[in-house]
Amino acid sequence: MPPVARGALNAALCHSELVGKFGTVGLVAVMAGAASVLNTIAMPSATAAPCPDAEVIFARGTTEAPGVGDTGAAFVDSLRANVAPKSVEVYPVDYPATTDFPTAVQGIADARAHIMTTAANCPDTKMVLGGFSQGAAVIGFVTASVVPDGISPDSVPTPMPPDLADHVSAVALFGKPSQRFMRVLNNPSVIVGPNYTAKAIDLCVDNDLVCDPQGRSFGIHTQYAEAGLVNQGAAFAASKLQDDWARQATPPAPPATLAGAGPAQPLRRHSTWVRCRGTFPARPRLKARRRRPRPPRCPSRRWRESAVIRRCRVSARCC
Repeated sequence: MPPVARGALNAALCHSELVGKFGTVGLVAVMAGAASVLNTIAMPSATAAPCPDAEVIFARGTTEAPGVGDTGAAFVDSLRANVAPKSVEVYPVDYPATTDFPTAVQGIADARAHIMTTAANCPDTKMVLGGFSQGAAVIGFVTASVVPDGISPDSVPTPMPPDLADHVSAVALFGKPSQRFMRVLNNPSVIVGPNYTAKAIDLCVDNDLVCDPQGRSFGIHTQYAEAGLVNQGAAFAASKLQDDWARQATPPAPPATLAGAGPAQPLRRHSTWVRCRGTFPARPRLKARRRRPRPPRCPSRRWRESAVIRRCRVSARCC
């Protein structure tokens, strides 16, 4: 038993002896308190769930039940099949999704907050943003880098920081409302932000009244899975995920070196002297020169004669 638990139990028993003569009610209460202390100490702490390889953040369409909706569920199933055995989690954007379209701002705020939280808590998790119909408009506005014209910045969430785009691998939009449709609702056009354009796919069934500028049929608006566009969007998102995972697994390249220089060598002390020591010829050693004897101030005849003989030997002209 841990020391803390043993101390708590002893204190409870000592207290029970003091109050025992006042009835068993006090003893029962004390023992119950001791048991609660033991249970609290022995209870293991909950561990956080591990971060998935990928997470789909999907906004459902108008009037669909809470969750990701039929199109979102088909998209997630197809994506999981394309990236197996990688783990893929799902987050349904929390917003009303009713015909009261101004409430879509709640979905923009919720998706934005979840993206930022996931990037902070699970930096290696790659996110896929998706939406259908009104949900596609929600996700499109989430990726915007600026507040649309005609909209007060105080009435909508602030655009996400640009560096969050590195955590998003793909954006898949199904049946995104066209400019004509948004104009009827007196809302700005849905434009994907420049940080997400290269990783976004915008799918629309031909003649769809909502997304096709020339569309006339509203019944076909729910036929994205049957038209094969859901699988197309999932394949696109899977390819973007695979590319990002491959980059994560690739080690960083070594620093570049000059062409032909070979690998860098460690510096040695006096390397310049060692390298140049054998470049120049050795300096010749000079022979020692014998000093001639200086004549005395009053040279004798013998010294003069010997000097003449020495000069004759050198010049060979007096022999």
